[in-house]
Amino acid sequence: MSGHSKWATIKRKKGANDAKRAKIFTRLAKEITIAARDGGGDPEMNAGLRTAINNAKAQNMPNDNIDRAIKRGTGDQDGVSYEEKVYAGFYGGVAILVNALTDNNNRTTAEVRHAFSKFNGKMVDTGSAAIYFERKGIIVVDEEKADEEKVMEVVLDAGAEDVESEDGLVTVTTPREAFHKVVKALEDAEIPAESADVQDLPTNTIATRRDAEGLFKLISFLDDLDDTSSVAANFDIPDDEMAKLQELYG
Repeated sequence: MSGHSKWATIKRKKGANDAKRAKIFTRLAKEITIAARDGGGDPEMNAGLRTAINNAKAQNMPNDNIDRAIKRGTGDQDGVSYEEKVYAGFYGGVAILVNALTDNNNRTTAEVRHAFSKFNGKMVDTGSAAIYFERKGIIVVDEEKADEEKVMEVVLDAGAEDVESEDGLVTVTTPREAFHKVVKALEDAEIPAESADVQDLPTNTIATRRDAEGLFKLISFLDDLDDTSSVAANFDIPDDEMAKLQELYG
């Protein structure tokens, strides 16, 4: 998958179940609030906010929730203030990064630390694990809306570096600095994205078979924490073992 996060792929496949939980709306609202706080409340002038709103609408988030999240970010509505934090750890030789949006750093740190301890991982300084990842824009398009060739025609000139088709989805990878330009190019071409965000992709992977289920239990637990926005890990699990895990977590 050209370095794509296998956890992100599995998480996307189980997204239909996640969407039924109110927690996903909370997570999306935090992202909208952060984007509005950092770049203003006008999505036409704030590409990050526009992307966050599009992601929320793709999950059928009500417009009232979106409006409240924008107002919270711009200060037009009283509410909590969110901070972006990155935590890191290892499970065996596998590096794990946890991105969080929190209004209470002490609480979130304690929850992440507990997760690593509970599943026999080790929490470390962020820099110790971050060196195994790079930030990339990942945009996913349903092939029923546009096939790989059509998407490629639009995104390559806008700065995308890779386009792949798998399981009925076209995945576009971009340098971080070109992410919003590529999203805008797809919007202008009237090609809707199923999701668009910046992810931590592994620069190298660790072959993992022994206790692969334990690793997935840890990652899944971390991903389900209320303050978690994303989890990345640089594992590479054999196809037969991956199939078993997809049955458990798919």
